[in-house]
Amino acid sequence: MPKIRFHKLAAIVVLIGFAAWMATGEFSSVGSVAANKAKAAEVEQGKAPDASKPKTAEAEPKAPLRTVAVVTPPRKTYARAIRISGLTEADKRAVLATRVAGVIDKLPVKQGDHVKTGDLVLMLAAEEKISNVDNARQLLVQRKAELDAAERLARTGNLPKLQLDTARSNLTQAQSLLDTAQAELDRNEVKAPFDGVIDRVPVELGSSVMQGGEVATIIKLDPVIARGEISERDLGYLKIGDKAGVRLVSGQTVEGTVRYISRDASSATRTFRVEVAIPNADGSVPAGMTAEIQLSALPTDAVLLPRSVVTLGDKGDLGIRAVGKDNKVAFFPIDLVDDTPTGLVLGGIPADARIIVAGQELVKEGDEVKPVEADQATINKLIGEATAGTQ
Repeated sequence: MPKIRFHKLAAIVVLIGFAAWMATGEFSSVGSVAANKAKAAEVEQGKAPDASKPKTAEAEPKAPLRTVAVVTPPRKTYARAIRISGLTEADKRAVLATRVAGVIDKLPVKQGDHVKTGDLVLMLAAEEKISNVDNARQLLVQRKAELDAAERLARTGNLPKLQLDTARSNLTQAQSLLDTAQAELDRNEVKAPFDGVIDRVPVELGSSVMQGGEVATIIKLDPVIARGEISERDLGYLKIGDKAGVRLVSGQTVEGTVRYISRDASSATRTFRVEVAIPNADGSVPAGMTAEIQLSALPTDAVLLPRSVVTLGDKGDLGIRAVGKDNKVAFFPIDLVDDTPTGLVLGGIPADARIIVAGQELVKEGDEVKPVEADQATINKLIGEATAGTQ
């Protein structure tokens, strides 16, 4: 009897423990559901954190700004120097030829002689034509005498008016015959068309020439002309009357004046012909010599900078990089005014631009940099290196 009670008591204890465990599990599940419902309510009310937003990462350290040396150079007015290659040529050149065939009877000139307008250069044999001129001249003298006599008789009333008119007509006819004979004789002569120098005489005294045959070349070398081709970019900077310097291949330097600027570009090179007239009274500057023509154009506002500051932009054009007020890099295309031994004279740069003189190849447009004013020693060094590189 006592054993039966013990077993019953044990079963009751186990049953109570199992019921307690079940109750604990049910309450935990309910608690979880309640917690989930509370969280959902918070999300609906906007209190819960938005799961779509990424968690804030730790901020990465910012890279240090690149340091560049800048300078704001003084601005001056420079005369644009335009240098072009060219050559000298005669102001005038004429190839003299005969108008009729014949044998050279007179040749009073030789190569290198200076002649004046109208001077005889060559004459063909013309005995018959000379005789015709003499006869026509004598006939003209006779007709003048006959007219004078007829006029005296007419004034006294001893000569009919018809005979007076005939005398006047005979004189006119004689004058015409003389003019014709003289013109035929002149066709045997070759004369200088302008003041110049006999440059070539390809014939000899006594030789026979055909009609239209070349007998001499005459050139005018005062002034002598320096001719070159200027680009369409520089055309607008020149005008007729501008002074120009010309350096000959021999080392001689002369000065002249722009006398002609073509308004029609060459179809092959898109350049324009320019002529510079150089006084040459002594003939010291020959024609056909290679020359460098330096044209001084209108003055422009520009700055002097080392050659090393020039760089290429994103589009491949030449320019400089500068730092703006926001310390960001900007690119400015340049206008080359002159290339001097001490540096480049550049136009087209804003007045307040802080030009990068060191480090410009390490930055690009839009970069933020740390600008540092370059001292004069740095600038002088850059100019010295650029000058040495051109020697």
